[in-house]
Amino acid sequence: MSKNTAILDNTNFIPTTAQKRIDLLDIFRGFAIFGIFIVNIEIMNCTFINQEVFHKQWYSNLDQLAIRILQLFFYSKFFPIFSFLFGLGIAMQITSRIKNNTYSIYFFIRRMILLFIFGVLHIIFLWSGDVIHLYAILGVFSIFLIKKSNTVLIWSVLLLLLFPFYEHIFGLFFEWIGFFPSQMLKEYSSENITYTIRYAPYIKGIQLRLLEYISNIPVLFFYLMPIALSMFILGIYFGKKNYINSIEIVVKKIKKPILCIAILSNIYRLIFLFILIDHPIYKNEIFYPIFTKLMVVSDIFMGLFYLWIIAWLIRYPIWKKIFIPFTYVGRMALTNYILHSLIGLFIFSSIGLQLYETLSPYETTMLAIAVFTLQVVFSKIWLDYFNYGPLEWIWRCFSYKKILPIKKNKPLA
Repeated sequence: MSKNTAILDNTNFIPTTAQKRIDLLDIFRGFAIFGIFIVNIEIMNCTFINQEVFHKQWYSNLDQLAIRILQLFFYSKFFPIFSFLFGLGIAMQITSRIKNNTYSIYFFIRRMILLFIFGVLHIIFLWSGDVIHLYAILGVFSIFLIKKSNTVLIWSVLLLLLFPFYEHIFGLFFEWIGFFPSQMLKEYSSENITYTIRYAPYIKGIQLRLLEYISNIPVLFFYLMPIALSMFILGIYFGKKNYINSIEIVVKKIKKPILCIAILSNIYRLIFLFILIDHPIYKNEIFYPIFTKLMVVSDIFMGLFYLWIIAWLIRYPIWKKIFIPFTYVGRMALTNYILHSLIGLFIFSSIGLQLYETLSPYETTMLAIAVFTLQVVFSKIWLDYFNYGPLEWIWRCFSYKKILPIKKNKPLA
């Protein structure tokens, strides 16, 4: 067996057809994009630093219900899902190219370079909450993990996920180098932020976005990065084990353990949200990072549990019909992700409807559902005529270093 082919794990599972595998992955991606937008639109409507005060303004039953639903079922669930799928996609592409003797590390580095450029432009011109630039950076690192043993991958996931003191370590590091990102917005009061986003010229909005991004760098390092990297690696592990090609068997095999984990993690999440967070022990400097880390891990388990539920239900025709619309958005995941920010900029900022901090949690949630429904329709119509979404097409052309046909009436390269 060659060194390259040894990367693959030929587990003896019954294979799933290629089309079913592709449809399921696109459903996963579309579902992740939906959940990410539900969360992001809340932050687009009110910056993260003002969220707690902003939510206290809304007392109606619908708004309180929306806030609870977001806390229990959306926050911190969908970013891990998308990260896992990103790692899985990398593993599937690399293993496929290894099989076909077309693997080139430079091909994947080119893909990550353009993804990083997309992310930077996204931050500057649309929204400071971009994550794809982080995916691009970690994606380059992940490429080199594909040849590591499965044992190394699993231990890496566990260590990255369970280590509780990232905030303390990065806090000390930033203090040592004299970097105080929290000071970036010291000139901006809540009223100034609201005025700048809602009424100031677009260029002032760009300046605020850049400062807001810098102020959130600690969150990027001690919260998002460990989650993203651990989920990338878990996705690579699943790709190497070839589980996606036998997903029906895998879903049945892990039914009992994943249900047990889901029950336990949800019990802890309820205790955390409704009891622990108000208890004095939560504020203890030793226990605080441990409690919050357990909450993060519980949220990640919940996100992965969502994928398991979808994979379980998709076997039934009635549920497949319900989930199929997600495939259209999933096939254009990058385009739809960026489109969310463009729509959010128009709805909330000075260049559009100027609705920043005017919509309630319930209204923004309903708005996100309405926008996503329109995206399903748009994506379906687009894919009736084109092979790829517009940004996906640019990404592929850059990766392959040639212009690929985008219209469906032209033969694919």
